[in-house]
Amino acid sequence: MKQVCMILAVVALCLAVPSLMLAQGNPILGTWTLHLEKSKFTGVPTPKRLTRTVSADGDSLKYSYEGTGADGAPITYGFTVKFDGKDYPVTGSAAPYGSDQISIKKISSHRYSAVLKKGGKTVGTSSVVISADGKTTTITGKGTDGTSSTQVYDKQ
Repeated sequence: MKQVCMILAVVALCLAVPSLMLAQGNPILGTWTLHLEKSKFTGVPTPKRLTRTVSADGDSLKYSYEGTGADGAPITYGFTVKFDGKDYPVTGSAAPYGSDQISIKKISSHRYSAVLKKGGKTVGTSSVVISADGKTTTITGKGTDGTSSTQVYDKQ
């Protein structure tokens, strides 16, 4: 019985270590709150509140957005991606530019670029920059419809 418990403990540790290593080495992980005073939205209403959570999910990252739109409607969308430039589904309501797919590429440990699509056609792009101290993330987005935003998030 002791051997079975020991084997299960070793297996659990082996499964947990890669996720912990990913979490320790990735400054994008965590819960981030939109700093409304530092953010700017052009052609789209400014949300009242928006929280972004990024967590490790195996060898992928899971993004969840939750908040309240300018009209009081809930904002809830998310996606799970690998930074391989392939398209992954976006689910929920009020996704940027009405997107239903996203692809993300890692440029460096603190920079990423994304393409948002709807029905296979590009509807927007974004650039993500995490500050050197890991406390602020700035997302600059541009829609093919002329809308744009600079969203500044503070790490919680």
